[in-house]
Amino acid sequence: MRFGRTLEKSVYGPWKDYYIDYKTLKKLLRESDASDRESSARQNDEVLEWTEADEGAFVEELVNVQLEKVNKFQVETYKQLRDRTSRCESKLEKLVTPAEEKDGNEEQGEALRHDIKAEEKQTILKNVLKELDTITEETNELEKFSRINFTGFLKAAKKHDRKRGSNYRVRPLLQVRLAALPFNSEDYSPLLYRLSAMYSFVRRTLDGGSENRNTSISDSGSAGEKYKSYKFWVHPENLLEVKTYILRRLPVLVYNPQTSKIVEAAQRDPTITSLYFDNPSFSLYMQKVDRTSDASSLRLRWFGQLCDKPEITFEKKTIRESGDSEEVRFPIKEKYVQSFTKGKYQMEKSVQKLQGRQGKNSRAVQQFEKTVDEIRNFIQENNLQPVLRANYTRTAFQIPGDDMVRISLDTDLALIREDSLDNERPCRDPEEWHRSDIDEAEMEYPFTSIRRGEITRFPYALLEIKVRDGARKRTNEWVADLMSSHLVKEAPRFSKFVHGVAQLFEDYVNSFPFWLGELETDIRKDPEIAFEEEQDKKAKQAQDELAAGSLLGSKSSPVFKPAMGSPIGKSHLSDEASNTAIKGNNKPELPKSKSKSKSSIDDVAEENDSDDDGVQAHRKQVKTSSGLRSLFPSFSTSKYAQARRQGRVELPPGVRHPGQLIKDSGPVKVEPKVWLANQRTFIKWQHISVLLASLSLGLYNAAGESNSVARGLAIVYTLIAIFAGVWGWWMYLLRSKMIQERSGKDFDNVIGPVVFPAAVDGKNDHVLLNRTANVLVHPSPDVASLSWSFNKQGVR
Repeated sequence: MRFGRTLEKSVYGPWKDYYIDYKTLKKLLRESDASDRESSARQNDEVLEWTEADEGAFVEELVNVQLEKVNKFQVETYKQLRDRTSRCESKLEKLVTPAEEKDGNEEQGEALRHDIKAEEKQTILKNVLKELDTITEETNELEKFSRINFTGFLKAAKKHDRKRGSNYRVRPLLQVRLAALPFNSEDYSPLLYRLSAMYSFVRRTLDGGSENRNTSISDSGSAGEKYKSYKFWVHPENLLEVKTYILRRLPVLVYNPQTSKIVEAAQRDPTITSLYFDNPSFSLYMQKVDRTSDASSLRLRWFGQLCDKPEITFEKKTIRESGDSEEVRFPIKEKYVQSFTKGKYQMEKSVQKLQGRQGKNSRAVQQFEKTVDEIRNFIQENNLQPVLRANYTRTAFQIPGDDMVRISLDTDLALIREDSLDNERPCRDPEEWHRSDIDEAEMEYPFTSIRRGEITRFPYALLEIKVRDGARKRTNEWVADLMSSHLVKEAPRFSKFVHGVAQLFEDYVNSFPFWLGELETDIRKDPEIAFEEEQDKKAKQAQDELAAGSLLGSKSSPVFKPAMGSPIGKSHLSDEASNTAIKGNNKPELPKSKSKSKSSIDDVAEENDSDDDGVQAHRKQVKTSSGLRSLFPSFSTSKYAQARRQGRVELPPGVRHPGQLIKDSGPVKVEPKVWLANQRTFIKWQHISVLLASLSLGLYNAAGESNSVARGLAIVYTLIAIFAGVWGWWMYLLRSKMIQERSGKDFDNVIGPVVFPAAVDGKNDHVLLNRTANVLVHPSPDVASLSWSFNKQGVR
């Protein structure tokens, strides 16, 4: 279906004047509405050429008129929805009972409590419920409004670059502009959370019952384990820093396909291939983009090259209306894949083998047969066929035996067309289930032999963090540091399947994901700028949670305290960044998706590839504490430094103290200039000590027995000379020891250079000259020369 018709069907009546004017843009491009190619060719060969004036008119209409119109309406409408939501909250807060106020904010509850009759209360609740229905409906329409307009702008830019793009290309400029505007943001979860809290309160009050008020739920993994999942993009320049940051806490999880053999130390990270299925109308893609209930996806997945006969797994994942996800899978051999997808094979041999091991009527056999039937029927009913291949290299991080935190880092992601939609030039032989040109040649990234237009290479790495509920506070701290740092960019709903279809089949689909607008932008950020943006986001999130918490009866309202600095230090964009400790802040969490995983076979040992499944977990608020770092840079207030000063350092599980650091191993090799610099400083101090001692001795002898003041000053200068000599000797020994121990501490020490000049400043010299003038009427040449030499010396 042409996009113009799709746009007409998607228009929401009350907002029809604020959609993109696609016909005007096509008119400016001089595109004919006639369907035959001859008329279009004649129009392209017209005498009128495409001029700079035509280009300026199109860009002005596209960027400065249509884009501004759509963005302004989206921003104003979303603000109105938030304001209407706040007014509903104000009405409901008056109905909060004293018992509910006690659980929440008591002072606020006392101020808002009113004596309201039962009939009036029912009227308020029904009116609010009606208003909530309207707000919810308009929020849903606003999300559709943003998506269809976002797609329209990309479609118009593509038409321009294809027809008029010989000298001018608009799409890169448009994508940068789209990334800077908030209208294509898909984060409506804070508003939905507030609406959910009010719905719960209204229904509970109208029904007169008391339901469970704890609405915070989490992702659920296999065996009842609950996980929270977070997804991010990582720029290639930050990739090594992210890896080393994780490696300090988690070891690399080695995947060995030959489990009976010993894993070699030089084994490479595994290459994973996922083959996604869809039909010619891309209905599965549209369900995932539109986030419809019971949206399902199907794929084949294997590790390494297909010629090595790896285990191939069929995987089907379904997202229920409640947000729960169900996954079923079973292994299949390569020779049976094509016949199974065509409905000619029903895994009879695998069923017979399983019956021989488990028993004919065992639960495992029944579950396996049910899984096979479900996937086979799903393929036949939806006319599914392979359309997209995703190939990437995965690095997994996890402490063996400890699954509190599981991290996967996918690099070298290539998305390749695997379809046979074009009968004249199919990418895949229709009689095969995979592209034999890739697998028989054992192609690897970057797949240079693939034709242009059949492959897209994702420019960033994909980081996914899964944290199990009940993880230690210390674990949550370093994970929160990484997630809120400038090294990663949050991408909560990214999907390899959706991204590949949107990039490679854009002529076949009429809806695009929002993150396409960010591919042309630089995701690298200055640490302080990223930190400030994170603080603003958390403050807004805490404000939304505070409003909803008063209705849910939270025992403690979330209080946001801005931190003082970025949790992770420097980047290529910054010269300085403050390094502060991160401490977790307990507060009510946003609702997380609860996913159930069921499988007909045991879960594989490697990390599963969750591809945009359900509602992603929201980031928890963290706060930082800063000590005296601004005044004393060498003084650290981090937990590690405090534990270090107290003589105790808690090591993570499976890690033991090495006894000797790597930097301390091997013989000491120091350049001669380092030793000479230390000796030169020591000799300088001794020179000053000798000069000052000589001056004090001459002064004492010249003063005579009757001048006690001059002799007292001579004694004081003698003590200062002794201090200079002792200080120089002590610092020489200390620095020599630091050099031998390869210490990373600063070699500077400001105490001696500050105390010594203060003791012999000009004021003391002035007092000395005035008080001893009567005994130094004829000073000896030695004393005069010593004074002159001392005044000329510098102190280091």
